[in-house]
Amino acid sequence: MAPLSTRLLFQRGRPKSDRLGKIRSLDLSGLNLLSEDLDLNLLGRLKQLQELDLSDNQLEMLPADLGLPHLHVLHCANNQLNDVTPLCQFPQLEELSLEGNPFLTVSDSLKITFLLPELRKFNGKDVSTTRSKAENLNRELTTRVATHWRKFMAALSPEEQAKAQASFVKSAVRNVRYGPVSLSEFTQWRVRMISEELVASGGTHAHEADMLEGPHKATATQESRARPVALRRPGDTPLSLSPEKRVCTSPLAPVEGSLVGSDSSQLEPLHFLQCHSKNNSPSDLRTQLWACAFEPAWDEGQEERLLWTAENVFTRLTSQTGQAGATSQTVATCGGEAVCVIDCQTGIVLHKYKVPGEEFFSVAWTTLTVVTQTGHKKRWNVLAAAGLRGLVRLLHVQAGFCCGLIRGHKKAIATLCFSPTHETHLFTASYDKRIILWDIGTPNQDYEFQASHLLTLDTTSTPLRLCPVAPCPDTYLLAGCEGGCCCWDVRLDQPQKRRVCEVEFVFSEGSEASGQRVDGLAFVNEDVVASKGSSLGTICLWSWSQTWQGRGSQPTVAVVVLARLQWSPTILAYFSLSTCPDKGLVLCGDEQGSVWIYDVRPLLAQRSLPQAAPQAPTQILKWPQPQALGQTVTKTMVNTVVANPTFTYLTALTDSNIVAIWRRGEP
Repeated sequence: MAPLSTRLLFQRGRPKSDRLGKIRSLDLSGLNLLSEDLDLNLLGRLKQLQELDLSDNQLEMLPADLGLPHLHVLHCANNQLNDVTPLCQFPQLEELSLEGNPFLTVSDSLKITFLLPELRKFNGKDVSTTRSKAENLNRELTTRVATHWRKFMAALSPEEQAKAQASFVKSAVRNVRYGPVSLSEFTQWRVRMISEELVASGGTHAHEADMLEGPHKATATQESRARPVALRRPGDTPLSLSPEKRVCTSPLAPVEGSLVGSDSSQLEPLHFLQCHSKNNSPSDLRTQLWACAFEPAWDEGQEERLLWTAENVFTRLTSQTGQAGATSQTVATCGGEAVCVIDCQTGIVLHKYKVPGEEFFSVAWTTLTVVTQTGHKKRWNVLAAAGLRGLVRLLHVQAGFCCGLIRGHKKAIATLCFSPTHETHLFTASYDKRIILWDIGTPNQDYEFQASHLLTLDTTSTPLRLCPVAPCPDTYLLAGCEGGCCCWDVRLDQPQKRRVCEVEFVFSEGSEASGQRVDGLAFVNEDVVASKGSSLGTICLWSWSQTWQGRGSQPTVAVVVLARLQWSPTILAYFSLSTCPDKGLVLCGDEQGSVWIYDVRPLLAQRSLPQAAPQAPTQILKWPQPQALGQTVTKTMVNTVVANPTFTYLTALTDSNIVAIWRRGEP
């Protein structure tokens, strides 16, 4: 593309004029412009320009001084922008569009609210919700910086204080933390600015922060208990950077028992969210929520997202959680026509993706390596979501769009999971009685996927849960099905690309019987499997290695039961169990809205024959009273329970359209 010319500006400018200074609207979209093509001298002559469209180009950065003092509307959608700070040169900007810039994140949307005080619309939506969220975060950060200032200065002598003020900014940026990892770029940016202002004021702003923060916190608490918070926004299709509505922050609910051992501490209810409602209606208590998964954690010592691995691939396989010691507090939930990404600490819905007419049944994360147009490698998390329509959608959550669609099943997809050892390998299980292994590949420069079909696994009944075998995930795949528990050989060096079940596992009397539904399946450690069926009142713990050793050449093998856990006697099905391997925990909801938690480490350490009576749970979390929720919820079922790897946060999904989040307090 040739550089901009005066003739081009006259052609694309409105109103038509023979003077650049009279042009008020200019369309430079779709010209493949690079950042260096924006001629500052030429554009600086547009003194009366109020609207500029730079969409559908290749811009990586806006020049710092375009010289457009009267600009009110700016469209920069579908570019390669990676920084929003140059927008501060447009203090009169009222409308801004940045959709389709894959390197911009939710942190950038919050920065914009500080950079553009007159902004009313961002990506076609009212900016007030995003601004309110940014202001709340800013108040908390201001308080924390002020607290850090007092502690920092208290340790120094008067002479040292005068010299150490410059180093305070670095200390604050390094030590002040608040909010989800996905907002860390914004929080560090604001902490630096607040710290610099505090140093410039000589510390007087710290006292002002104390005076303002107390009354504000009290008011916020009173309002949250008086009524639910309903943050409404237009119900459109793409991912949004603004939060959805929250139900409330609840008072403590009654909790029975407490975890034993080193993790002895109470789980406290933190948030109850209603973010999957049809048409954003607060009266929707019918939408069923089906699955959730914690996002891969961020290691602050590195510049990239980490794969779900600990000392080996097992942790990712079983817990769907992050690196040992890393804490993930961002969870994806699905149900109805929406997929939401929620920060557990604040209760903010960071992103929401809606497909009218769809019903999402399953979500799973993976972390991919991509190469940018400049040749740099970047790591980013991709969320796969699937459901009623039999399609897999690959969501670039941070950028806010669906960048891949996989078609391969004739009926709804019940569940999906990524391989723990191959970040691009995805298993999908459908009501068409097939499990398909895909290689989703890595996206091209336009962030588009081209998935390839690797294997088809035939089942005799509907597969409900997928579980790669912990000690050999590249060799075998377990599936809990309507007709039992089955195993397939998934080695890719074998010639057959379509395979039948190699082994069916059957359970002794008192647990699941042969041919009966297995609707819960997960590894507790590298050998022990937890499974749940439709029989009354038990969860079975069995040994993979001992069971496999006794297989021989038989197509049907009885599992070697290690223990049984007491669970609800309900005849209802499809309550999915999960595990937290780092803590040796098994989790499962029930039809009464309770969450059953089992610490199985002492049980498995006994190395003796299973006891006749099932083991009681370590703790049962009771559903809060209806008045605590601020909703008319008299009874609910907990379909799914998942904890993050450090067991700091626990998320439960219900059949009454409520996402419940608990937090583990300090011992």
